[in-house]
Amino acid sequence: MSLLILASQSPRRKELLKKLQIPFQVVASNIDERLFADLPPTDLVVTLAEQKAKAVSRFYPDSFVIGADTIVTLDNEILGKPSDRQEAKQMLKRLSGRTHTVYTGVAVAHKQIVESFIDKTEVTFWEVSEEEIDSYLDSGEPFDKAGAYGIQGLGALFVQAISGDYYSVVGLPIARLSRLLTKMGCNAI
Repeated sequence: MSLLILASQSPRRKELLKKLQIPFQVVASNIDERLFADLPPTDLVVTLAEQKAKAVSRFYPDSFVIGADTIVTLDNEILGKPSDRQEAKQMLKRLSGRTHTVYTGVAVAHKQIVESFIDKTEVTFWEVSEEEIDSYLDSGEPFDKAGAYGIQGLGALFVQAISGDYYSVVGLPIARLSRLLTKMGCNAI
């Protein structure tokens, strides 16, 4: 088994983790995220990240197991992955011309030790027309993403400003993760 394991099936997180140039494997955590749905946003992302890392670490205690979770909030409400086109459209209309917050929780489990952090990034959207939203929905991109957009894809066309870590919005703040891995004894740089 690899020294490094990503407890996530997210293709975006896999791509970002490759930037560390450390071989890793992916092992899905399969935790029931609904058990934690009532937590406030910052507690939710770090709890889910920790639960994902711990669930996989039980089987691979000598590896460094990374768990992560990302949520989008607007007006203290979590905007999860949309269930259908109408919900995605409503989310994008709400985000139009406004600033929202993206929280990413990251946890690393190794030999029964779990270290975690939360990264917060503010994202401001341009005013987005209904035609732009419909065109974006037609692309199919928004349906598996929190907040119904992907900043690394066509959703970037809606972004006016970002304050914080771009990679956190994509799903994995790799610079901060790299430092945590190094602190825990996994040479990431």
